[in-house]
Amino acid sequence: MHPTTPRRRIALLAAASAVTLSAGALTTMTAAAAAVACRVDYRITNQWSGGFGADVTVTNLGDPVDGWTLGWSFAAGQQVVQAWNATVSQSGAQVSARDAGYNAAIGTGGTANFGFNGSWNNASNPVPAAFTLNG
Repeated sequence: MHPTTPRRRIALLAAASAVTLSAGALTTMTAAAAAVACRVDYRITNQWSGGFGADVTVTNLGDPVDGWTLGWSFAAGQQVVQAWNATVSQSGAQVSARDAGYNAAIGTGGTANFGFNGSWNNASNPVPAAFTLNG
């Protein structure tokens, strides 16, 4: 039996290298910077003793991007073990997923998707609370 899979949709707004988590509020962008706005859907697809699978979809709501890096922090000691459709690295709780080259360009309204398998402590596997895009 698998627990209910939690879903988290988080809206992000960013200007150049500054990324601000948006909980319904908008930030002002400078005219010289490309507007980056996206939605992140992080979904735990499966969970078992000591491990889990996750599916992540980034939907571009702003200007087209050519090259992306999605960042987040794990709150309960989770570790990425294996990933596909992105190059994922982790240092402590900080995780960074970079495009795989063939999926670097995301047009306005387009999506990029990747997944990974991870390990967890069997006590808590919360979804990340915040994400950064290219920041």
